[in-house]
Amino acid sequence: MSRLDDALEDLRRGRFVLVHDFESREDEIDLVVAAEFVKPKHVARMRTDAGGLICLAVDGELAEKIGLPFMVDVYRSTMDNFPLLTHLMPNDIKYDNRSSFSLTINHRKTYTGIPDIDRALTIQELGAFCRNLPENTGEAFGEKFRSPGHVHLLISSDLKNRLGHTELSTALLRMAGLTPVAAICEMLDSWTHHALLKTAAIKYAKEHNLILLDGNEVKKAYEKLQKVSSSERG
Repeated sequence: MSRLDDALEDLRRGRFVLVHDFESREDEIDLVVAAEFVKPKHVARMRTDAGGLICLAVDGELAEKIGLPFMVDVYRSTMDNFPLLTHLMPNDIKYDNRSSFSLTINHRKTYTGIPDIDRALTIQELGAFCRNLPENTGEAFGEKFRSPGHVHLLISSDLKNRLGHTELSTALLRMAGLTPVAAICEMLDSWTHHALLKTAAIKYAKEHNLILLDGNEVKKAYEKLQKVSSSERG
């Protein structure tokens, strides 16, 4: 628990934590940082040291309040107008039953939306928006962000329903007492052209004084917290 506590403290300080999901799932490692602390240097590190897709994992309750849709539901709603979408449904994912992808966004104050400074603004502003949701949430969201954009949103389905990095990262932020919106990015290997092996990630973590967490320990700690919260309410 002390290692997990150290990881939660790092997240509170705006530092990265590495998270491995499960060998039976993607078997990948993501860099994870709280969205509310993201600066251009964080985006630069994700794209250079990790190299995967930079996404924003949004807690399911927050996503529902904003009105964020799963992208597969957007596809279903418009298949009559665009028949091609009927052939593109992600129904053959070997490690998952449902894609967590939602909309892509840019903050309205960005220019192209892709440079580090632009993506950092979008990420940090979404964290701030979710920290203090206004009453007219949907309208206010549209005033700040446009879609499509260069930051991919993912909707968390909670760890009891799905065991992806989306759920692991938002669970960690909840445990840390932070706004459960996380910037995440898969770590890739430029030599093998595959996901970075766990042994290499352990070496990276040691070299940069970062903590690498395993999905199982995050899941167990989160379930324990949920039980405590449930008993206190009861």
